[in-house]
Amino acid sequence: MAWEYIAEGVAGALRLVLSGNPELFDIAFRSIRVSGIAAMLAAIIGIPIGVVMGLSRFRGRSLVKSVFNAMLGIPTVVMGLILYLFLAPAGPLGSLGLLYTEMGISFGQMLLILPIVVSFTASSIESVEGEIRDLVLTLGAGRLQAMIKTVEEAISGIILSVIAAFNRAIAELGIALMVGGNIFVRGGEMNTRVLTTSIQMYVARGEIEFAIALGTVLLAIVFAVTALSNYLQRKWVSL
Repeated sequence: MAWEYIAEGVAGALRLVLSGNPELFDIAFRSIRVSGIAAMLAAIIGIPIGVVMGLSRFRGRSLVKSVFNAMLGIPTVVMGLILYLFLAPAGPLGSLGLLYTEMGISFGQMLLILPIVVSFTASSIESVEGEIRDLVLTLGAGRLQAMIKTVEEAISGIILSVIAAFNRAIAELGIALMVGGNIFVRGGEMNTRVLTTSIQMYVARGEIEFAIALGTVLLAIVFAVTALSNYLQRKWVSL
């Protein structure tokens, strides 16, 4: 009986996916858009910070690196609570009007995944910095050229950091639920349902077929992005 229940749910989910259910794919595209913006912002801010941390030796560097590494494991529900307190109308950033908006979710996810980009980028730079720098300097290149070459050699790790950040963003629930509110207004602009919050909602409603369909789409997105990452890394190495 239990297996029949699961099989019926999976069969119903496949029908929803293959039929191109509009609500299903609207939620999926919104999730990709929201988390894509978060990953882009995290890359713009985090990659330069990671490069500086990987290439430079300054007082307090170990402490800064430890802080970013510690933030890798912050629970998303705690981050969501902190952001809610700051973005609520009575909070310090309430005037920005980001609460219960797509951009609010993107902003929160950006803060969540920024340590991933910074830490992975710095580690990638450090893994090649010494060997490449010495080789390039030996060949007569200047310090700036050595830095540029180091970054070029670490590019696959930097790409991996952005991909890992995107996957972390699109799979998180706490921030999307607390900051976004899982709001849906049919025909309106104020829609903040994403894959994770919708899965939670449909499970609570007992609509297992739709929840499984959403979960299937989420897994497909994560696997597709990971496969693209692997392809790009192989392509870069072969150049």
